[in-house]
Amino acid sequence: MRVSRLYVAVPLNVGGRIELDEDAAHYVRSVLRLKQDQSIVLFNGQGGEYLGRFSEVSRKIVRVEIEQFVDRNVESPLAINLGLGISRGDRMDWAVQKAVELGVTRLTPLETERCVIKFNDDKKQQRLQHWLHIARHAAEQSGRTYCPALGEITNLADWIASQQGLRVFLDPYAEQSLADLKPENSCVTLLSGPEGGFSEQERQTAKTAGFVPVRMGARILRTETAVLSALTAVQTLWGDFR
Repeated sequence: MRVSRLYVAVPLNVGGRIELDEDAAHYVRSVLRLKQDQSIVLFNGQGGEYLGRFSEVSRKIVRVEIEQFVDRNVESPLAINLGLGISRGDRMDWAVQKAVELGVTRLTPLETERCVIKFNDDKKQQRLQHWLHIARHAAEQSGRTYCPALGEITNLADWIASQQGLRVFLDPYAEQSLADLKPENSCVTLLSGPEGGFSEQERQTAKTAGFVPVRMGARILRTETAVLSALTAVQTLWGDFR
């Protein structure tokens, strides 16, 4: 019988007991429909996972007794740093979710010239919390024991200037492919644009900063398709899809 996995943002120790927060408790009671004495796998994104058992499941409280640590690691040997141009609604949510499943190490949402959505400071924090929630659930589903870092929403030019190592950006008009390149120290930085791609000025800024334009085949891909294709390609070439 498959045991459900749950992310919890608290320290975990064998022999300890934790009380789930309101959202996690509701998920356990109403979605997973788990009962007292049933098992659960917990992880806090710091590595490994913990086997626990519910000591209490009620409307007021859900407690877990932590019984065993499992030193489990499914992370790719390739560290992938992704700068992702912000796209509208479900497209961005879907890209964040699938990027986590495909093993991205760090993800930073980027504001670009052709971003359709513009955020004020309050809205930025709301969206970051929304994407963090999606990322954690994707880690739960995919069996990851580390949660990828989620950077603050950043201007494209500022983000580009701070990157190092092998840096590539997805460009349907490029002549090179990823197979022509090789990462440095098992690290690669990917830059993917929003709907409509990058402006000419942004393309030039990226190239000046050392980013290499690469194409993903002969066809022009939608933003969410392009980034997932690129992540699959780098994992196949240099990561754990080999």
